[in-house]
Amino acid sequence: MVRITGIEIPDKKPVWIGLTHIFGVGKVNVRKILDKAKVEPQKKVENLSAEEITRITKALSEMKVEGDLRQEILGNIKRLKSIGSYRGSRHQQNLPARGQRTRTNARTKRGKRVTVGALKRKDMAATGGETEKGA
Repeated sequence: MVRITGIEIPDKKPVWIGLTHIFGVGKVNVRKILDKAKVEPQKKVENLSAEEITRITKALSEMKVEGDLRQEILGNIKRLKSIGSYRGSRHQQNLPARGQRTRTNARTKRGKRVTVGALKRKDMAATGGETEKGA
């Protein structure tokens, strides 16, 4: 496996797909990187020469990727929380920050469904609560 910026790129995949394994490099950025490095996008990662790998690494060094990008994102979220913005408060409460509805959906942020409210009579009796007829 080829190692670029500390990430192992899968050998059997084309270069343009393999580079998307790096955090901060998407399909749009890959085209720019490969044009700058003068590498054919359809070429398999295992067929890259050492010179091509160094050109790709040099092109990637001009971008923020992996650890630097993660630090910047965490810093931005921390700043939003510290100034008390609405988005910062949504991050603190672990809720969607970009206007999505939360009454329904938002399961990935809010977690597994927990039913709150009405209990069946059997369950109410088991917990020791009063039922309507028994009152």
